[in-house]
Amino acid sequence: MTGSGEVPREVVDALRSVCLGLPETYEEPAWVGTRWRVRKRTFAHVVMIDEGRPPAFALAAADDGPIVVVTFRSPGPELAALTSAGPPFFRPAWGSDVVGMVLGTGVDWDEVAELLTESYCVLAPKRLAGLVDRPGA
Repeated sequence: MTGSGEVPREVVDALRSVCLGLPETYEEPAWVGTRWRVRKRTFAHVVMIDEGRPPAFALAAADDGPIVVVTFRSPGPELAALTSAGPPFFRPAWGSDVVGMVLGTGVDWDEVAELLTESYCVLAPKRLAGLVDRPGA
């Protein structure tokens, strides 16, 4: 683990390997945590919730931590399925198509990769999204 409030390096590394493998993406520090973007649009954002901070994330996840969460975009039917599934998924109050997921022990990294790839495709220009291999697409 890193210092209080910081996402563990191994989690960032796992997310980085997925996100930076997508066309024309980049990583940057966010106001809190780390985010990955395509054409200035955030498709994944990872944050450590600790002692109820940051409060917007703690409220959305209904957990004061310490936990790590990733938020991402999801299209219509998948959005409804994920947000009604319950833990580890939750629905933040911001963004009409945003889903949160707690990255706890036993996380299915293949599922995370699929969700982040889909999130990328929601926001990327059609030409870039067309370059991505998507399971079931």
